[in-house]
Amino acid sequence: MEKKNLRKEMKNKLLSLDSTLHKTKSKDIARQLFNMPLWSNAKHIGITISRGFEVDTREIIKKAWVEGKEVSVPKCSTDGERAMDFYKITSFEDLENVYMDLYEPIRSNTQLSSADNIELMIVPGLIFSPEGYRIGFGGGFYDRYLASYDGNTVSLAFDFQLSHSIPVEPFDIPVQWIVTNLGVHKAEF
Repeated sequence: MEKKNLRKEMKNKLLSLDSTLHKTKSKDIARQLFNMPLWSNAKHIGITISRGFEVDTREIIKKAWVEGKEVSVPKCSTDGERAMDFYKITSFEDLENVYMDLYEPIRSNTQLSSADNIELMIVPGLIFSPEGYRIGFGGGFYDRYLASYDGNTVSLAFDFQLSHSIPVEPFDIPVQWIVTNLGVHKAEF
């Protein structure tokens, strides 16, 4: 119940963020990410398509394409399995709006990407701890995927999304880095 309340509280904070400030902070976060060797060295990234209240990922995806990187985005199964696969996109036209204002790849237009080929995974979330743990949106898709993913993991967050401590479950998988508008934080495992 605590996670549910924290999710709701943070989502309200994100929704109330001024649009100009949202844009400025998103650009600052992207700039921090682009300066990381993890970004420079990655030839293939995994990333979600952000919703309006999240750190903007569309500009990050455009930059990846300009730099010749491959970009894969997740497609979640809606059956009871709660599995997630990544598909390579080459344009935003490879996406469809599925549910809850989420954009996912159109399977017939895209190619399945193996986790082994994705060198940098940009993991979404709502609240982040110094240890790299996160409270996501409650589906558990990323924790299941990350359990067998061996590449580098980064989360993007506005500075106010960092919390000193959050509830952690045994199945939660921390990210290695958290990039905010104020700087880059290496997770303290």
